[in-house]
Amino acid sequence: MTVQRLLIIGLALSLGLVNTRPLQAQDEKKDLRPQYQFEDLVIRAATADEPVLLRFSVDRAVDYLEKGTIAWTKQRKCVACHTNGSYVFIRPSLTEKLGKPSEEVQQFLISELKRMKSIDRKKLLTGVRAAQLIYIAAGLTEWDAHVAGQLSPETDEALQFVFSLQLESGTWGSVDCWPPFESSAYQEATMAAMAAATAPGWLEDLKDQKIQENVARLKNYLANTKPPHDYARLLLLWTSTRMPGLVGGDRKQQLIETVWKKQQQDGGWSIRSFADPQQWGRGNREEKLKAEPEFKNPPSDGHLTGLAVIALRDAGVPADDPRIQSAIKWLLANQRESGRWWTRSLNTDKFHFITYSGTAYPLLALAKCGALPEPTTSRSP
Repeated sequence: MTVQRLLIIGLALSLGLVNTRPLQAQDEKKDLRPQYQFEDLVIRAATADEPVLLRFSVDRAVDYLEKGTIAWTKQRKCVACHTNGSYVFIRPSLTEKLGKPSEEVQQFLISELKRMKSIDRKKLLTGVRAAQLIYIAAGLTEWDAHVAGQLSPETDEALQFVFSLQLESGTWGSVDCWPPFESSAYQEATMAAMAAATAPGWLEDLKDQKIQENVARLKNYLANTKPPHDYARLLLLWTSTRMPGLVGGDRKQQLIETVWKKQQQDGGWSIRSFADPQQWGRGNREEKLKAEPEFKNPPSDGHLTGLAVIALRDAGVPADDPRIQSAIKWLLANQRESGRWWTRSLNTDKFHFITYSGTAYPLLALAKCGALPEPTTSRSP
């Protein structure tokens, strides 16, 4: 290790930018099976004690995202909010900076849409299928907005189908199984709203009166339903930046202040401070979360730090705000050797799949602040 690198680490430690708590001894039961694996494509287990990179690497982060989504898609053959669902929702926004996203994964969305349209309606409204459909639609809209530059027939078809399955309540129900994604009807509603608002020209050109009524019902649900926790309030803030008029100016400022109040001294945010243990899903994670060694003092993590910065920037907070700059420093100083950022799962201590969104969000957050370095490895479209 060079003297220069030792000095960099020493400076980061002195400024409190490096999160040392996850490097301490843990009483978690580790499962060291690969996090993602398909044939010869292997991504090692995500653990709290994975060393921090001495120098930020956008290439390693992108490599982790690309390989993870391909491995998941080919092995599991499904759309999962926590992996390829996060990829298709976030990665297209980084096209200008990182190159074109995977067309293979994009085509998989289209094939999954076709497959799910053949499933009985009652079955579509059970389990995680509604969430999967919403992420399929969201991924297609992001591709159209950031890659193709125009609305595609497949995206229109996906959005029409999603809204045809909407419940009278205005949302799509929830299986309450995998916080923070497939566990909240409110979260599903925010994703559907962002998809509808992002699809190029879709809302403006919508002619179907029934779908128009369903969109209005969705807006009413989000505007008048009390969010189940502060994590949902953060999602509402983010959604409001895409769907004007969803919240008023005073409420928007309240949502922004909620986020600021939870920023930690090191500049990051922790997902565990955005909901009480019993508020996730149907409350069945309470025992697990309260037993964690850092329950009373949860460390900052990549998922929430990245998401908070994205929502705040989209809400109009300038990149040079000292609090945003503090978050950027945390992100640049806390990447792990694999390229990901550590975020401990809310569900089990096995695969920690949340480190995937916990890597996608930081990359987009850095890009929105003009702080994402150019990759050194070119990627073919």
